[in-house]
This record gives sequence, structure tokens and C-alpha cells, in this order.
Amino acid sequence: MKRERAELVEKEHPKLSQRTQCQLLDVSRSSLHYQKAPEKPQDQRIMDAMDQIYLIDPCIGSRRLPEVLLRDYGLRVNRKRIQRLRRKMGLETIWCVPRGTSLPEKSHRKYPYLLRDLKVTRPDQVWCADITYVRMPRGHAYLCAVMDWYSRKVLGWRVSNTMDAELCLGAFSDAVEGSAGRLPEIFNTDQASQFTSERWTGRLEELGIAISMDGKGRWMDNVFTERLWRSVKYEEIYLREHATLSELIAGLEKWFGRYNRWRPHQALGNLTPEEVHRVDGAKSTNLSQREGDAA
Repeated sequence: MKRERAELVEKEHPKLSQRTQCQLLDVSRSSLHYQKAPEKPQDQRIMDAMDQIYLIDPCIGSRRLPEVLLRDYGLRVNRKRIQRLRRKMGLETIWCVPRGTSLPEKSHRKYPYLLRDLKVTRPDQVWCADITYVRMPRGHAYLCAVMDWYSRKVLGWRVSNTMDAELCLGAFSDAVEGSAGRLPEIFNTDQASQFTSERWTGRLEELGIAISMDGKGRWMDNVFTERLWRSVKYEEIYLREHATLSELIAGLEKWFGRYNRWRPHQALGNLTPEEVHRVDGAKSTNLSQREGDAA
């Protein structure tokens, strides 16, 4: 986050010196001259190709990827290199895990999946969140988004060059603000370490939110965010090639604004996510208040 604040320093500011700006933003002056080491060009090409392949078919693993990369992209890569770069990207092949072979981390509790056979009928009944890898010309970043399951509205999102619980908690804080302070009854995520951490689960439990987690390898349980990643990457990230985090954030802000407030969704009766979340959410709030008064 400090790296993002450092980008706000204006070297030609008419009134404030760079030293004063750094003090106000709580960043060191040395960070102004920091240049992140770029990815090796060949590694960047491989990761870009694997990112596109993952959106087409997330079930292809490291055994078949060498053939696909050579056939479709002209890249000759061995399996060990693919595995190393996929770990760096945070990508995991979707596959069915035999019962009893997946052992959870001792320090992280796994929660049951609460959405099976559940009818989601109103906004803020269920929220979901996910993280995706974002390629950049000089490295990469991670994008976390929180979405309302019913209206498909992206309530909050954050970008960072580190994939940790802080990234997710920041997106959650923005989501609470984006929903006018309303909280979900259930929050569904996958079993990534960021979402099983005590900081994340403790925050949700503190607010009285029921925690739901997909089964390992069950990407369809969070299908709405998977569709969102496909749209935002092909319509914004792949087209723009944002050079810095600040440029990426500005581009995503415009894209998510169009997605929420301008683009009609056929599944929503050609309304926008913002319209459905605002109107139906207000109805649900009024109904809950009347039921509370009657009780």
C-alpha cells in the first residue's frame, strides 16, 4: 500500500516539497526512486499465455500445458518452469480431489458450503469474493472483488502487488461502503489462505456474518466472479496494458463503473446491477423493518 501512496507524490508540486508530501503520505523518500525489477521477457510471455489459457479452460494442468503453449503460442516450456510461474500467479488447476486426500492447514479452519439448495431472492443475502492475477508490462498485480450474489453488483474491489488478507479486507471495507452500510447474511469464498485466515474469518464473525466456503476445486460454486474475471480481463486489462498500479486502478474504476451502472444484464431483466441492488435492496430493508415492528 505504501508503494501506491508513493505514486501520489507530485515531483513538480507548486507548493509542497517532495519531503513534505512524503511526510504527509507516510512514505520514505527513497521509495520515490524505487524501480521494481521487471519480469524476464520470456517469463512474462509465458505467464500472459497461461493467464489466457486459464480463462478458456481452468482444468488444464502442468502436464498438458507444455503442448498447448508450444502449439498455440510457439513457447517451448518445461513442466517445472510452468509450475513455478503458476505458483507465482496464484493459479490452481480445477480438478476433482478424491475424498480424504486433501488435508487442510492445521492453523486454518475450513467452513462448510452454505449455498447448496439455497434460493437467493434478494440483495445482500449472499456476497462472494475472489482474487485474480493481473498481468502488467513490468510485473503483475492482484485484484480482489466483492460481489452481491443476487444483483451481480461489484460492491468493492482493491488492487495490490501482494496477495494477502489485507487486500481482501480492503475490498470488504469498500463493499460495506458500496452497499450503504448493509451487511450480507452469508459470505461465500473459496478456500484460499487469504479467506481462511483468522483476520478474515474473525472480521466476518465479529459482524455476525455466516461464512460459506466452496469445496476444494469447486470453481462453479463461485461462478459469478469467474465470469466477472473473464469480462474485465478481455474488455479492459488485456486491451489497455496498464503500465503502473495507479493507471490500472484508474482503468478498473471506469470499467467497474460501467459494469455496475450502465451495462444491462439479461439475467436481471436488462436492468443494471446498480438498479437491482438499489431498488430491491430498499424493498428488502423496508420489509425487514416492518417485520421487526410487527414483532
